[in-house]
Amino acid sequence: MPMHEANRMLRLPPYLFTVVDSLKREVRESGKEVIDFSMGNPDFDPPPHVVTEMRRALKIKHIHRYSKPDEEVEVNFRRAIGKWYQGRFGIDFDPDKEILPLIGSKEGVAHLSLAFLNNDDLALVPSPAYPVHFNGVIMAGGILYNIPLKEENGYLPDLQHIPRETTRLSKIMFLSYPHNPTAAVCDIEFFNKVVHWAKDKNMIVAHDLAYSDIVFGDKRAPSILEVKGAKKFCVEFHTLSKSYSMPGWRVGFAVGNKEILASLNKTKSYVDFGLFRAVQMAATAALTGPQGYVKKITKIYKKRVDYFVDALNKMGWAVRKPEATFYVWAKIPEVYHAHSSMDFTELLLRETGVAVSPGTGFGECGEGYVRFALVRSEPEMERALKRIKGFLEMKV
Repeated sequence: MPMHEANRMLRLPPYLFTVVDSLKREVRESGKEVIDFSMGNPDFDPPPHVVTEMRRALKIKHIHRYSKPDEEVEVNFRRAIGKWYQGRFGIDFDPDKEILPLIGSKEGVAHLSLAFLNNDDLALVPSPAYPVHFNGVIMAGGILYNIPLKEENGYLPDLQHIPRETTRLSKIMFLSYPHNPTAAVCDIEFFNKVVHWAKDKNMIVAHDLAYSDIVFGDKRAPSILEVKGAKKFCVEFHTLSKSYSMPGWRVGFAVGNKEILASLNKTKSYVDFGLFRAVQMAATAALTGPQGYVKKITKIYKKRVDYFVDALNKMGWAVRKPEATFYVWAKIPEVYHAHSSMDFTELLLRETGVAVSPGTGFGECGEGYVRFALVRSEPEMERALKRIKGFLEMKV
């Protein structure tokens, strides 16, 4: 008897990153080196003192038991999150009610939709976006409303053009600045406008702040919770994946409105037992320990961005230099303008071995673009740029 997936799974768009992974395997099996810029997977080791704390924690008796929220390890981690937020943004949280550890922020974002969306509820999601922002909505059975992000508007959503009836039916709005995939940034004035716009709409505003530390120059990535009144309906997600190069550790957290977090925690309680306690101890060390590591890797990412973007522009591929993240959001070169982002991604990979992410993997408004994740060493970037230059010259 054939087994059929749930209808909500059939509503999901093709997960193009799985397609890209399959193509990478094919290219490698053909004997060609793949230089992979497709996934935002940091290539640095975590801070040494964090690894040391993890090793120490693994030797502690009973550390391998289930996590319980009222025990010392868990309380210390929540307090560390609160102390970090206070020092970073000047915001105070009740560590027992306004802070919720997560098994990575991606998990928390997906479960937020599951916690709050009924089949007839809308969610407002900018497009392009980090895929879990819209895929989580669809998997929860909600209805997705895309807010187009346009380059000429700095990739900020135009809230005033969302139909009134749409906002009336919407239960959640997702935002993320610094932005993945476009690397756009916003200032606190933008968040002031968002909070003012949303305050009377009975809507959750969920902000994904994964790249708060990877910001260049004199720019600062604000928290939406810095805005007066934001705690009444806002939550914010964060992760240690990028700032501390700990993506595989799966550790993040959400902060903000206590009622929203209580529902998110309730949802999670049915599907997980929380974070491995040794990971919580190591994460505590990351947040409370010396922060020179974060500044160091941010400088390296900035150097990579400058080098890579300058080289692309020099060879005729016009690309805007990002002010944050380690992503380069690039419009498909003019000589390949007839290709879709997926077709261009496949062609580039097969011809050069350089793997990127197709823009449509981030939603329908990502068409016409590709994303480079600069999580490769400078020698690898140099080899990739030489191949890209030859690839572009083939069309001249």
